[in-house]
Amino acid sequence: MSSPTPARLWVVRHGESAGNIARERAEAARLDRIDLQHRDVDVPLSDNGEQQAAALGRYLRTLDEPPTVLWTSPYVRAEQTASIALAQAGLDLPRVVDERLREREFGVLDGLTGQGIRALFPDEAERRSKIGKFYHRPPGGESWSDVLLRLRAALADLSHQAQGERVLLVAHQVVVLLVRYVLEQMTETQIMAIDRQADVANCSVTAYGAQDGRLVLESYNAVGHLERSSADVTAEPDAPRAAR
Repeated sequence: MSSPTPARLWVVRHGESAGNIARERAEAARLDRIDLQHRDVDVPLSDNGEQQAAALGRYLRTLDEPPTVLWTSPYVRAEQTASIALAQAGLDLPRVVDERLREREFGVLDGLTGQGIRALFPDEAERRSKIGKFYHRPPGGESWSDVLLRLRAALADLSHQAQGERVLLVAHQVVVLLVRYVLEQMTETQIMAIDRQADVANCSVTAYGAQDGRLVLESYNAVGHLERSSADVTAEPDAPRAAR
């Protein structure tokens, strides 16, 4: 009898993107704004991000029971990561592109560095400091709890539509963390403690296996496959540190 959940779930953050690099440069130069030529949904992988995605594919190729279906964010960097990895692994999988797996929306803070937020929206930075990042919703944007509303629905559909399947899910840092929050029934305090420990690495793997009708964590933020392929391990945040 098939499992009432996926048999396995690999949750992967996209490879390093041009946006990650641009943010790092802007923060280092103490600029208010990030120099990006694309809207966030269209930001592509960097050269290093493509190498990371290929390393992910080599890892998938070694699995005795590889993924049987792909779920991905519609953002270019996520779809590119998935496409490169599957090509490297020699896999041609059914693909579900689900906008509910997209990056968190930052509203008026989009395209700003942490310094830019404090300089241009000091009241918002102060409000975020008081409320905390889990519940802070920037004007026109989303809080982590807002992302949870759509992510819970996406995971419910995934569980129903992919029963017994081995699912590769490629998305973003906040999605990786909040999948843990949902599947492991965490509290705000617990997920914030995990978030403070380290950023989710680009093309890292967080793996779950089915046990007694539920998905159980087997590894989190694993990067051994990147190290074995001599791919750079990067963990640049998708969001400005003042808005995360």
